[in-house]
Amino acid sequence: MNHGDVILRFANVTFEYVEDRPLLEDASFGVRERAKVTIMGQNGAGKSTIFKMITGELKPKTGSVNIRPGAKVAIAQQVMPEEMMDKSVSDYFAEAFEDRKYDLDRRVDEILDVVNLKVPHEKLVRDLSGGQRARLLLAFALIQNPDILLLDEPTNNLDAEGIFHLTYFLQSYEKTVIVISHDTDFLNSFTDSVLHLDVFTQKVNQYVGDYYAVVEQIAAQIERDRMKNARLQKEIIDRKEKVNFFANKGGKMRKLASKLREEIEEAEDNKVDTLREDKTLRGFTIEPQEWKEDVVKITRITAIKNHEPVEKEVDIKLRRGQKLLITGPNGIGKSTFIRGLASGMNPGAQIMSGVKVGYYRQDFSGLDYNQSGYEALKSVMEVGDNETIYAVGAHFFLTSALLKQPIRTYSEGQKGLLCYAQFVLQEPALLILDEPTNHINFRHIPVIAEALAEYEGTMIMVSHVQDFVDKIKFTDELDLSK
Repeated sequence: MNHGDVILRFANVTFEYVEDRPLLEDASFGVRERAKVTIMGQNGAGKSTIFKMITGELKPKTGSVNIRPGAKVAIAQQVMPEEMMDKSVSDYFAEAFEDRKYDLDRRVDEILDVVNLKVPHEKLVRDLSGGQRARLLLAFALIQNPDILLLDEPTNNLDAEGIFHLTYFLQSYEKTVIVISHDTDFLNSFTDSVLHLDVFTQKVNQYVGDYYAVVEQIAAQIERDRMKNARLQKEIIDRKEKVNFFANKGGKMRKLASKLREEIEEAEDNKVDTLREDKTLRGFTIEPQEWKEDVVKITRITAIKNHEPVEKEVDIKLRRGQKLLITGPNGIGKSTFIRGLASGMNPGAQIMSGVKVGYYRQDFSGLDYNQSGYEALKSVMEVGDNETIYAVGAHFFLTSALLKQPIRTYSEGQKGLLCYAQFVLQEPALLILDEPTNHINFRHIPVIAEALAEYEGTMIMVSHVQDFVDKIKFTDELDLSK
């Protein structure tokens, strides 16, 4: 696809959440009309922050964010805002417009067809599944007919059919799209350029090519920079040894030592800030609470078919070591079932009294965003001690400085890692996991899968990521569509 003029430009942008700790430093790049751009980088590098500056929610400390006059921006957010949950589908879409649209029902039908979603207009957003909400968030952005479409982890909660439909749509979409996602196959299917954010150097580099080609370019650049710095370091060490020798001599030798010192300074200045590949999470273990009796009893399940609840009697008892996978298409009621189980509000599914429960919510609604990361970790421990909390936090790339910050400043990926750090400290008898790969860097997912496969407690999971599911070896499956 031929690109047009520049529609978005960052010019020497610096941004920080915490004083004197820049997240971005002198970031400069441009995005052209009709470009399909991926933003990639480590957790906490500032990907979602860039989106917030494009939408105007955040302002840079220095520099400027320039959008072509008249260009409209819309974002498909990762998570449905809480204030929208009790609105009907129709009222939710009405929020996309400043003035009332008399043909709103027609517009809603057309845009729901684009995202392959069929729900009654009067249905409450709260009553939709995670996958249905993901499609609704995309439709909300599209109904605004934006010139720049921002997609933040758009494949989270989508089943295979939903991802296929979204991919096909983006391949034919004729306006500018900027995407944040950890789904590499999805990204590679339509990306033509990449913005790479580096959490260590606070720089943004721009590359042309599909996702996999850019990953190879970055790896090659890292290797070139490492080799250059290694050569310069060797020269520096060699000159320092000569300086030490010549400095004790007299006359011309002392002048030579002075010249060598200048060359050392020049070599130091010529070193480059090397990009660093994402660190991969090291293996970890979630020790379970000792529990010899039944952990969960399920006697009745409710599935949503043709937008109506259908109940079914079952007899499922889960004990230590058993792992239940809950399956079915988007909208069938999987997340609703486990949410009711975890809250104690589902009379047909009961967790035994005294069982410690670790619950990974797909939208992180179980986290108190006003707490610090340290407080969140300490809250799940019977006896919390600083050394253990900071050590476990560091294992999940949550530095001591980050643990002191409120969770609202964390990236979605950091919130996900915080949940796994909580599980390690909590030692739950039961893990309830609702899309536990959401927001997690793809490098970490095999490590998390191994930890969950080795977990000896009881587990109930909903996940659409088949490769991840296959690694865990579930003992039971509950298909709500049957």
